[in-house]
Formats: sequence, structure tokens, C-alpha cells
Amino acid sequence: MNTKIIQLLNWLLVISVAGAAGFFVWQQWQAVEGGFEAANASLLHREIIVSRAKKEKPPKQTVKGLYLTAYSAGNPKKLDEIIKLIDKTELNAAVIDIKDYSGLVLYDSHLPLVNQFHLKDNRLGNVLTLVKKLHEHKIYSIARQTIFQDPALAAARPEWAIKDKRGGVWRDKKGLSWVDATRKEVWQYNIAIAKEVAALGFDEINFDYVRFPSDGDMSAVVYSNGQKPKHHIMHDFYNFVSSSMATVPVWTSFDMFGLVMETKGTNDMNIGQRLVDAVNTVDYVCPMMYPSHYPRGHLGLKNPADFPARIFEHGLELGLPQFKDKRAKVRPWIQAFNLGAVYDGDKIRAQIETIEKYTDAGWLMWNASNRYTDAGLRSE
Repeated sequence: MNTKIIQLLNWLLVISVAGAAGFFVWQQWQAVEGGFEAANASLLHREIIVSRAKKEKPPKQTVKGLYLTAYSAGNPKKLDEIIKLIDKTELNAAVIDIKDYSGLVLYDSHLPLVNQFHLKDNRLGNVLTLVKKLHEHKIYSIARQTIFQDPALAAARPEWAIKDKRGGVWRDKKGLSWVDATRKEVWQYNIAIAKEVAALGFDEINFDYVRFPSDGDMSAVVYSNGQKPKHHIMHDFYNFVSSSMATVPVWTSFDMFGLVMETKGTNDMNIGQRLVDAVNTVDYVCPMMYPSHYPRGHLGLKNPADFPARIFEHGLELGLPQFKDKRAKVRPWIQAFNLGAVYDGDKIRAQIETIEKYTDAGWLMWNASNRYTDAGLRSE
């Protein structure tokens, strides 16, 4: 028999035995060379794939969640503290960073590109155990993934980064670099992460920074979209997410600026974000309607942070018509931090009650330091 045929048969036998024994499943991803022919790009344990393959999306529910960094979620003491708070209040969900502003992947990813360029920092520990613990307490688990703000990937693949007219990679006012939203390689890389995370048992993938940059020396930015409007680029990306995640058993959501609820027509706030482009591509749109982030004079208010109910009422009344007969529901982020005003129980409750007059999709609490109490929350 031909030597090459014998070698091929031996190779197939090895793979078959490894598969039967429960070792890794390998799906080729040509990431390094930019091919990206395989959409489901990951190296996963067989036990994860088997357990996840039989799982349907969880029932839709009114989600009442809070945000956690990977450090918090990976700290047993802090996690137990948060679970205790959720158990005793109306809260029922946690949003956990799996890829944050640094661009680092915060769990033990097996994706080739992540590992080749050392793009991970496993702060979450055993994610299977983490998600299982949340589910044991009936906590809906959301994985938060930043997309185009990605200093780690920009450093590893500078040809994929937004450039500076003065040379090198452009950085925003915080010194963070962004990847080019027109690069399909970036799209595929992030979808590969989302699919790997979905296989770990999360109920939803929340995509953040699905936009162009908004601050820093914008005059120095070199974009590669030519004459194509930014919102057309985002429209294409949103549709790519929709088609790529269509068969994955998780819900999906986009975080967007709060003002997206009030803009119309071609106004994309110069960052590419419009509701009309997103509402048929994901299950939830999560506008960040923090009252402290609205400009002085908005709605004639000297300090919008002092009037959370008015801010939410105005935005929801203007924005909700764009959700009519569309796939997505609106599920806003609310302010749970002191900025512009002290956000005590009354201000937190004012946001919640206003939202619940307009939508049954729920709300998410943001506190970057993860300092939460039961202030403003109903007891369970």
C-alpha cells in the first residue's frame, strides 16, 4: 500500500481514538493568515460541546441585572456577596466581563489567535463552575464582550488597528487603541470568542463598543471606510453578528449610547450608532441612559443627573417606536454610581419604575467598581 495512504489512515485512526476518549475537538481556523473560512472557530473540550449542543436558549424573562468585572466574578468572596444580594432582592441576572476595555480575553480561551499572541488573562478561573453556580441560584448569566475598543488585538496585529495621521496606532483620550471596524478579520475574531463563550454555558452575549471611537484627538484618526458612512459599516457588522449567531443557543444584545434613543435619520452621532440598524439584528438593545452623561441643558435641565425619571421617560418615549414589530426589545442600563448627583435608593428606584412603565425586558445596573447595595431594589 502507498506509504502516504498508510500515514493518512494512521492519522485518521489517532483522531478517531482521541475523539472517542473525550479529548479536544479541533475546528480549523485560519486566523493568523486572515483566512477565517470557518465561522465556528474554537478549540473546546468535548464535554462542553456535548453539554451545550443539547441546550436551548433559556426562556425569555424580565432581566434585572448588575455588572461585574472578571476580577469580581472570579473572586469567590465577592461573588458570594453578589449572589446573596441577588437572592434577597428582585435582581435575577449578572453581566460579567469576558473581554473588557483592555481587549484581553478573561477566561481560558483555546482560540488559536488568542493563544498565539497571548491575548488572554484568565481572571474568571473555571467558567463552567462559575456559570453552574449562577444557574443554581437561578441567575441569568450574560457575558459582556467589548468589540472595537481593543488595545490587546491592536498591539498584536497593528495592521488591524485604527491609524494615526502622525504615524503609528491612534489612541483615544484614555490612551486606549481601537481596531478598524471595517476589518472582517476583527469581526470573525470576535464572533469566534462569542461562540466559544456560548459553549461555556452563558445565557446571553452582550456586545459592547460596537461603534467607532468618540473621544481623543479625532482630527488625527485615519479611517479606512472611504466615503462609506460609519452607520453603514455598523449596519453591516450588526447583520454579520445576526447571521453568525443565528444557530447559537444564546440571546444577543448590543450596548449603545443613551442618546441613540433620541436621534433620527442619518444622525449616527459620528460613531456609527443608530437604532434602525440594530433593532432587527439582536434580541436586546441596551442604551446606556445614565442621566449624568447627558449634557447640561438637555431638556432644559441645569443638571440632568438630578432628574433620572425625566431623562428615561423622554428617551423611551422617543425611541420605543423604532422597536415596534422588530426583533429587539429595549433593556436600558441604569446609573448606580455617584456622578453629577448622589445616586441613592430614590434615584435608582426612579429609573427602574420609569423603565418598567415602557418595557418588560428589564434593566441592567452599572457600577464600574461593583459596589452594590439593596438601595432602591425591592426585596424578593
